Amino acid sequence: QVQLVESGGGLVQAGDSLRLSCAASGGTFSNYAMGWFRQAPGKEREFVAAIAWSGSNTYYADSVKGRFTISRTNPKNTGYLQMNSLKPEDTAVYYCAAESSFRRVPVVARDYHYWGQGTQVTVSS
Repeated sequence: QVQLVESGGGLVQAGDSLRLSCAASGGTFSNYAMGWFRQAPGKEREFVAAIAWSGSNTYYADSVKGRFTISRTNPKNTGYLQMNSLKPEDTAVYYCAAESSFRRVPVVARDYHYWGQGTQVTVSS
């Protein structure tokens, strides 16, 4: 069973960049597909990006495509979300998630079993 801890959130201005990290422990990280989700106040948790266990396949929500990049370094048991050109509407708590899979890369929250505690990202205008 893998445990996930996010870091790297903070308060930035519109147009700035942030890189979120997701540190995994307690499992073989390379056995898991990984995703990033976010939840703004009063809204449902939404998909942001996902990456296959090998890093070979990535998927993005339309709202972040071209601005965010998901990646992973399996030997370091860490996943990343590079966020560029941030907008106020990107403000949310960001969660990383993992699912044991070599074939599927889930893009919906209900398909992930393991979750981090979240990190706050606030983008001011």
